[in-house]
Amino acid sequence: MTLTRVTATRLGRAALAAGAALALFAALPTSSAHAANGTFFYHSVEAGDLEMNNPANGECRLLVQGGATSASNQTDTRATIYFDHGCEEPWGTLAPGQSTGFFGSLPHSVMFG
Repeated sequence: MTLTRVTATRLGRAALAAGAALALFAALPTSSAHAANGTFFYHSVEAGDLEMNNPANGECRLLVQGGATSASNQTDTRATIYFDHGCEEPWGTLAPGQSTGFFGSLPHSVMFG
């Protein structure tokens, strides 16, 4: 009977350790460290040609110096372009390798991913 209790206790501890390890693994972030590989180019009336190299996914980035008059997404990730400074009013998206010019209201931010 003592041998059965010791075995049951060991199995219980092993199961508890495995469950704790699984819970820890499930709680780890999955995509916060990923970045778009490549360069996002854009042109600003005030500053000329600008670029973002390997921008982080899911982070709102400003298109500085008055917004963009054109953009070229030479990353491996979709770029969503926004009219406002806070990535809330979408203009549309640029697929990897796609370029465009902007007329009228200029976009002021971009987010990748």
